[in-house]
Amino acid sequence: MYKILANTLFLGKDIQYLPECHSTNDIAFQLVRNQSAQEGTLVICDHQQAGKGQRGNHWESEPGKNLTFSLVLKPTFLDASEQFYLNMAVSCAIRKVLADYFPLIQIKWPNDLIVAQSGKIGGVLIENSIGKSGWEVAVVGIGLNINQTDFGSGKAVSLKKLTSLDYSLQELLRLLVTQLEQYYLILRKRKFAQIQTEYLSNLFLYQEWANFEGESGPFEGKIIAVQTDGKLEMELKGGITKSFDFQTIRFPDYTKPF
Repeated sequence: MYKILANTLFLGKDIQYLPECHSTNDIAFQLVRNQSAQEGTLVICDHQQAGKGQRGNHWESEPGKNLTFSLVLKPTFLDASEQFYLNMAVSCAIRKVLADYFPLIQIKWPNDLIVAQSGKIGGVLIENSIGKSGWEVAVVGIGLNINQTDFGSGKAVSLKKLTSLDYSLQELLRLLVTQLEQYYLILRKRKFAQIQTEYLSNLFLYQEWANFEGESGPFEGKIIAVQTDGKLEMELKGGITKSFDFQTIRFPDYTKPF
């Protein structure tokens, strides 16, 4: 059982704890539909059976070892065209907390948390509800590998694998939610440049030449920006600039030297 979190104005004041569930994002949306969720409601479970990730992947997590939770937000102060700023803010907040324990953690576009040459330590999946009046609800799903050490053949890593230490999930959750609220409040003040600068400064392969794969085949490119709508802006050989949407580009294998 997780206690009510201190040091926040509204995030985590309402906690819906489940020992086991299908997906915390699904439960959060169900609470929204039933009008049982307020802004800041947190849904957390010890064993998420069908956690969702990018590209329709499943998020596999050993029961009681990691953090899998969702937050209900109502970012009505943002236009629907500004959705990716929320992704940036959430990714930066998580990275900031985890980097206190292991400083080499980076953000891999759009919103994975990785350690180069080690593996993926976490991921974010934001699902939105857009109505006639604009952006109504965002459910922010977060999965972080904390104390799990066996990932089979998967390209994953955890804080414990990186540091050989055990961590309190309760304390990490408190730190994460506190930091997430701070970044959300920065977003409310529309300090987009501040968030974007921090996101890019911690972005994997930013301003570095590397071999990627697009829909038309492999190419060499360099990330030079992330656009307001979240598209990745890249410089290709020959000085050509091209934008890539989600799921249209594959990165090099970050678990190996390159």
